This record gives sequence, structure tokens and C-alpha cells, in this order.
Amino acid sequence: MKSNRRQFIRQSLKAGAGVYLGTMGISAASYARILGANDRINVGVVGFSDRFRHSLLPSFLNHHRELNFDMVAVSDIWKRRREEGSAELKAKLGHDVKACVNNEELYTLKNLDAVIISTADFQHALHTIEAMKAGKDAYTEKPFAETMDDNNAALEAVKKAGKIVQIGSQRRSGPNYMAAAKFIKDGKFGAITMVELTWNVNQPGRWRRPELVASIREQDTDWKRFLMNRPYEAWDPRKYLEYRLFWPYSSGMPGQWMSHQIDTVHWFSGYNHPRSVVANGGIYMWKDGRTNWDTTTAVFDYGPSNDPSTGFQVIFTSRMHNGEERPAELYFSNGGELNLITNKVSPAGGLTTNHAAAMNMQPNLLPEMDLVPEKVEVVASANTGGDSLTSAHMRNWMECVRSRQQPNAPVEAGYNHSIATIMTNAAVRTGGKAVFDEKTRQVLVNGKVFKY
Repeated sequence: MKSNRRQFIRQSLKAGAGVYLGTMGISAASYARILGANDRINVGVVGFSDRFRHSLLPSFLNHHRELNFDMVAVSDIWKRRREEGSAELKAKLGHDVKACVNNEELYTLKNLDAVIISTADFQHALHTIEAMKAGKDAYTEKPFAETMDDNNAALEAVKKAGKIVQIGSQRRSGPNYMAAAKFIKDGKFGAITMVELTWNVNQPGRWRRPELVASIREQDTDWKRFLMNRPYEAWDPRKYLEYRLFWPYSSGMPGQWMSHQIDTVHWFSGYNHPRSVVANGGIYMWKDGRTNWDTTTAVFDYGPSNDPSTGFQVIFTSRMHNGEERPAELYFSNGGELNLITNKVSPAGGLTTNHAAAMNMQPNLLPEMDLVPEKVEVVASANTGGDSLTSAHMRNWMECVRSRQQPNAPVEAGYNHSIATIMTNAAVRTGGKAVFDEKTRQVLVNGKVFKY
């Protein structure tokens, strides 16, 4: 009775206030914003990138009304992107969105609670550190970091701040990947004996922005702020806009693509990083001035550090000159395979009766089964209009900002995938075998710390 009475009084007050505000010319939509203002989570955008515009923003818009989230500001050091971002967000959200010339200005805003970080690959960890120092929750795109110094500093900043950080490893919010993780961790798959990862495209324009490169002017952006802690060099519009082709602004294939797939290896197996990595490849097709490879094969050894006789191998291959956008992840055990293209478990390749009998062993065959009943398609393109995995991942972050529970891809997921991608890049850059020193938390090649 008391509860019903309180609800009646609250509704009566709202109705009365609505009539009063209506006489003042305030719309129902505006009034709704006033009612929810105290509970609303206000988000700022760090980097109005293609990834944000075409995937993160649609994903946010899928849930923001239900969860009472809003966007109030966009920070981008390039005048064009800053103005485009402010205008597009205003059009989609129905109110003004402040355009900030940099993050320093962004973090002076009093009504800011959280940020979505989608900037150049090498900046993600550094921008996360800025967000933590400002006391904001963050959704940070992958790769989390491209050097161990940045990786270590960002992990420490997040731990010190105690804020909610979701790494943009959206597979962790996919029902098929969750089912695969459970199947393996429950012991139903058996020991992982091999993993094959592939990511192939045939796109000469992938990571290229020739029209933007021709149009951008140094005076319209802040080149020194863009470089952050990277060695200074003269203005280069290609490295500003096509950074994924150039080290030390990106590792290219390892940071962009492999970071997603190697994260599932860590998740499913429980190992935080490889024991070692070797790599081979080169720039075989696209002779356009890039320094990051267009063809890569990397081989990983995983297992306990104190027992080299136990573990499994992972092979990652990627080519940019032939292939469809169908990232492949195949897990093998002695009893069969787990295929994350088809989302099926099968006895394919398992130990059959004939082969087992020859050694007086029992056959070992997995059942034929679907991981999930629905179709879940993994897309390789950033321009996916809020694909289901990214949408679910964004929602998980938004819910965790409210509940203060850890999200599906906490900072440790980003830290660990970055160890693997940095080890891969070290092997690529030096031609040696990369290992990880857990005491110094650095990647070593031939006993030397890998830097730039």
C-alpha cells in the first residue's frame, strides 16, 4: 500500500510538472531528458574515426535510450573530423555536442562520466591512461598497446584508477565464442593440440586513404600531439591517416587482426601469453611505401613456462593480396575440431577405431554438434553498421558502467593480447625468436629488450 501510494504521488508530481513545463514551451522529449538527467551517463568520444562512426556509434545508439546514456562531446585534433563528429552526433542525438580540440579540453567538462577511445593504434593505451587520470570509465579499441612500456603503464593506470575499462575485443561478447570457451573449459574438447588462425583480404585500398591524404593540411591538426611519445619526425600525412601501414604507429596485421584471434587463444586456454614467437613474411604485393608487411606467418608456442614438454602450437597467417573477408579460427584436439567459421564441433581428424586399435588404444572422437543454434557471422571490416558482436560488446560495457562489475573484456584481456602482438612484431622486425620476461615485463629477442 505504501509503495503504491509513493508511486501515485510520484506520477502525480511528474504529471503536474509536465503541465507546468508545457506552458513554458518545453517539449515532452526535453522533459524526459530533465527527468533522467541525474541518472544519465554522459560519454565523450576520443577520436571520430571510421571505426567509431560506422560501428561503435551505431552499437551505442542501439542501447543508449534504454540504458540512459548520452554523448556530450567529441575530441579530435583534426579540425575536419572534429566538426564532422559534432555535426553528426547532433543530428543523431538531437542536441548540441561539444567539439573539443584535444583531450585536455575534453577532460575539463564537468558533466563527463566515460569515454569511447577509437584513435590510432599506438595511441589507445596512452589515451586510456589520460582517461584514468581524469577519472573516467573507458571503452578502448584494440590493439590495447603496441609497446610493452605503453602496455605496462596503461595496465597500472587502470588498476590504480579502479575504473571500468572494456577492451574492444568483441568476440568476448559473442554467444558462439562464449559457448566455445565453456565447451573447452568444461573439459569436453580435450587438451588443445593445435590452433590455426587466418585472416585474408584482397583489398589494395585496405588502410589506404589517398583522398584524405591529399586534402589534409598540417595547420588543421596537431602533429606533435598526434605523435605523443613516438620519436619526432617531420609532418607526414600518410602516417597520420594511413598509420596502420607504418611502424611505430601500428604493427599492422598483428595489432589489427591477430589481436582479436589470439585473444580467443588466451581466453579458451587460460594462458596469458605465448612462450615464444617466430615470424616470416614481407611486402610481396603492395609496393606503396608501407613498412608493415602485406603477408605474415607467425608461429606461437603456448604452454606452462615451467614445462616445455606440455603445450600446443598456434599458427597465424594473413595475406592482403588474395582472399575473402572470412576470418578463420580452428581449434584441434586429439578427438576432433572446433570450427569458429561454422560454429560446429566435429570428430573431423579425431582418433578413429582403426588407428587406435593398431596401438591397442581406444578411439577418441568428439560428437557432431552446433555451438549455438543461431548463425553468428564474424566480420573483418570496420564498416559494419554496428554488427551483432560489437553491439553486444558495447552494451556489456554500458551495463558494467552502471553495475560496476567487470566487463567481458577487462583490461587484462587487452594487456595479454598486446604481449602476443608485441612479441609477433618483435619477431617480424628483428627476424629472431621473441620471448616474454615475466620479471621485467618486457619482450626480448636474443636477450635484448625490443623497443622501436
